[in-house]
Amino acid sequence: MNKLLLSVLLALPLVDSFSPIVPCIHSAAAASSVARGAILEGREIEGTLTPTNNFVLVKVAKAVEQTTGGILLTGSAKIKKTEGLVISTGPGRTHSESGILFPMPVAPGESVVYGKYDGTEIEYDGEKHALIRDDDILVKWKGEQLTQESAEVVRDNVLVKVTDSKEEETSSGLVIASSAKKGSKPSTGEVIKVGPGRMASNGEIIKVDIQEGDMVKFRDFAGNEVMIGDEEFAVVRMGDVLAKF
Repeated sequence: MNKLLLSVLLALPLVDSFSPIVPCIHSAAAASSVARGAILEGREIEGTLTPTNNFVLVKVAKAVEQTTGGILLTGSAKIKKTEGLVISTGPGRTHSESGILFPMPVAPGESVVYGKYDGTEIEYDGEKHALIRDDDILVKWKGEQLTQESAEVVRDNVLVKVTDSKEEETSSGLVIASSAKKGSKPSTGEVIKVGPGRMASNGEIIKVDIQEGDMVKFRDFAGNEVMIGDEEFAVVRMGDVLAKF
């Protein structure tokens, strides 16, 4: 071999024949990790969980483990939260006769409060979630905290600040606690928020015939209780409002 050619070959840096394979292995592992599905109740699924129809996937808020007085709660004593963050929603409900799609009243990123016995709880990606219907939503809000200002109601619901007295005195002077009275659940109050209205079969919105500031009387036990801060409110469907004044 030519001495000049040999000296040039010896001067070239050595190349590890395995080095090109290493990044390929890492890339394959990364791609496998990205393609990995979510975990639904301990089982890996393809893609992500997507609600259908008018269902909403909610990441449930953590249970309250301590009272306002500082007492720690354990086990079954923990206060179960029926509120959380909307993760995703279905397309909406279709009217059975007209075929018109009723759009969803909430969007991912908003928070909601729903009925105590509503929804189906599931474990999704290691966290407690619930699948609820849009009709189960009592209040929605944006931001970190539910306040009277941030609270919104959906459809033809109204948010009422209840004003029923806690005690009542008989003609003989005996004071009766509200819990001892028949039909004692608050059913009168001031309208704080009004929903946009109910959608008719043709897609038009039928607005609520009530305004903020109105006083209303609604059916006993018809309202769903919602606590905003330390104050009690009721979410009432317009069909359960008997009168306004």
